[in-house]
Amino acid sequence: MTNNELLLAMSSMLDEKLKSEMQLMCEEMQSMGQELRTEMRSMKEELQSEIQSVRDETRRNSLILENDVLPRLQNIESCYTDTYSRYRRYGDKMDAVFADVELLKKVVQEHSEKLQNIS
Repeated sequence: MTNNELLLAMSSMLDEKLKSEMQLMCEEMQSMGQELRTEMRSMKEELQSEIQSVRDETRRNSLILENDVLPRLQNIESCYTDTYSRYRRYGDKMDAVFADVELLKKVVQEHSEKLQNIS
């Protein structure tokens, strides 16, 4: 055999070896691609489930806020507003009441002294 024939034979053997290795690599890559797609579908389904769960929880919270918390807050606000209005109406009169009480104290004290002097 000549060198050229040997080189051609070796080249042919290498080509066959590379083709079989390439075929194995392609099959492995296809298998990995399929596994990756399956895993991604699974993760997508899990994420969709979690998103739906969060949406449901958000709806429940919104309903609780709307039906329970908000009416209570409005009731509390109404009570405070009514009380404030009442205090505001009588706030101006309180200064006069304090002045009257001071005057009453003085009058009672004077009367007490007069009564003690009489007795």
